[in-house]
Amino acid sequence: MELYAASLTSYKRLLTKEVKIGDLLLGNNHPIRLQTMTTTDTMDTMGTVEQAIRCIEAGSELVRITAPSKKEAENLLNIKNELRKRGYHTPLVADIHFTPNAAEIAARIVEKVRVNPGNYVDKKKFEQIEYTDAEYAEEIDRIRDRFTPLIKVCKEYGTAMRIGTNHGSLSDRIMSRYGDTPMGMVESAMEFLRIARNESYHQIILSMKASNPIVMVQAYRLLIKTMDEEFGEIYPLHLGVTEAGDGEDGRIKSAVGIGTLMEDGIGDTIRVSLTEDPELEIPVCRDIVKRYMLPAPRGGNSLTSGKGWGGSYNPFQSQKHKTISVGNIGGEQVPVVVADLSKLPAITPASLKAVGYTYDAANDKWHIADAAADYIYTAKAELDFALPGTLKVITTPEHWAAAQDHTKYFPIYEADAFINATTTSDILNFVMLDAGGLQHLDALAGRPNTVLCLSSTNKNALQSVRCMCIALAERGIRHPLLFVTCSNWSTADEHLIHFATETGALFLDGYGNGICLGMSAQAYTDFNDAQLSGRRYTSATDTGAAEQFMNNTAFSILQATRTRISKTEYISCPSCGRTLFDLQETTTKIRSVTHHLKGVKIAIMGCIVNGPGEMADADFGYVGSGPGKITLYKGKDVVKRNVNSDIAVDELINLLKENEAWIEP
Repeated sequence: MELYAASLTSYKRLLTKEVKIGDLLLGNNHPIRLQTMTTTDTMDTMGTVEQAIRCIEAGSELVRITAPSKKEAENLLNIKNELRKRGYHTPLVADIHFTPNAAEIAARIVEKVRVNPGNYVDKKKFEQIEYTDAEYAEEIDRIRDRFTPLIKVCKEYGTAMRIGTNHGSLSDRIMSRYGDTPMGMVESAMEFLRIARNESYHQIILSMKASNPIVMVQAYRLLIKTMDEEFGEIYPLHLGVTEAGDGEDGRIKSAVGIGTLMEDGIGDTIRVSLTEDPELEIPVCRDIVKRYMLPAPRGGNSLTSGKGWGGSYNPFQSQKHKTISVGNIGGEQVPVVVADLSKLPAITPASLKAVGYTYDAANDKWHIADAAADYIYTAKAELDFALPGTLKVITTPEHWAAAQDHTKYFPIYEADAFINATTTSDILNFVMLDAGGLQHLDALAGRPNTVLCLSSTNKNALQSVRCMCIALAERGIRHPLLFVTCSNWSTADEHLIHFATETGALFLDGYGNGICLGMSAQAYTDFNDAQLSGRRYTSATDTGAAEQFMNNTAFSILQATRTRISKTEYISCPSCGRTLFDLQETTTKIRSVTHHLKGVKIAIMGCIVNGPGEMADADFGYVGSGPGKITLYKGKDVVKRNVNSDIAVDELINLLKENEAWIEP
């Protein structure tokens, strides 16, 4: 194994142990399984059955149901019997948090139980506790005493188990010793896994979920490395980003986290946690997984770094690759967004609305959005109108040479043409490099005012570009890097997942100073011909539908990778049977009144089980605390308890105002 994956230069599944869940086999190179979780009240037997059937018919191969107490665990039998009576034999998973007794009941009924090591035995009070080694060992013994009975039930009944660590619900004990870190997440799971192994129980799947894809990816990589070093084998992995949200943002954040790992062959089952009806999660799962089911091997790239993978590439820490600044690109500056307008028949002031610039003709004034592209690319001659103050143009060398303003217009070259060019910009040149070889690097190393635009035509494009990034770093080449990714998929969700996976993974690894997204000619035509007037996408009748989609996607990828913040971030759980209010409706309402608060992180959590922990990364929290009651948080601290839900959104706005986080829209 190279660090954490079966291969870092071509696609190869990571080999994991085989686990049997009912009649379903998982791991050991079996197909990547799709799953979701019901949102109904578990005591509503028929409602849960009907929703489970919708999920199964959408393609869910596992259905998880919450069992927060003994009564819900016992009612799983009624749900299971009704599903079996109707001819549905999909394995069921009981979701357990605080109640070992409920887990032991559920393990006798369903095919799999999920336990959270952060709260199965420990309680989370956000307290810092100092332990001696002896005291810590006593705590492990206490966990063993509480956890072993469940293991014995699972062994007796042939029940599988997921040890599901959540970043936001690490115990005070783990936090005190390891901090709020990926290593703390790994150790939290390993404590339970060691106990299970000592009981010769191996029907185990593990997960390392977080709402921050950076933390999530590092935790999974560390877990693989730790299991391999300690056991010499790896248990199957369930991938997911918790509280991803809804719409485009939820899909992009999920694809960034899940896709980054799946590109390296990691993952045996996935769940996309969207604040939407659970059956809507399955098509997104399918769009992610089908990228790794192509008939031909995703092979490809022989490029290896000069000093080996251990030289400059550290997948277990988020360290930004150091580059020089060229204009507003590189150095410590946030990544730029380049909007590809080359397929528009003509570019007018109205065309720029799609990429964040709205022209007010009456006042001869431009209004610039927070998500406004920094550059546009066009192969046409100089535009016949004055550009907004912050916008610049990338064009062909011929059109650049003919342009009047060389402080606004910059050339883009193929590598050979740039190396041999007699005239280049004294300010900024863009140079296209196919990440398939190193032949141009020495010639480019000494060229100033150069931004390298990396892309790849390999099937394994991500690995090819990452190899090139590593090679550049190890040769001391510090030119800024702009990632150019083209999609040839068909649907909007497929484009989102492609863009988020192939560029998001690179930004998570600390590379990249800019992003440019494009579509093939056929994909572009199909996108604009499609009826995309639904709630997530621009109407195809509007000018620049594809351009707006790609620009918004680029900014959302940067937001998901925490490299450029351009809007409010929502940490929103997908709802379940514990949810104490209409989560989808409330999320929409909160988003409608707070979407203009750039950089503010707001958590919207259905219940107290996940709320305080999972929203630990948020600035403010809105958490269900009882039927019709909401508790408001600032960070981890409760500010207002048991607020009536009909006034809770207004109270949230008041809380934002009190903390100087509110701006009038």
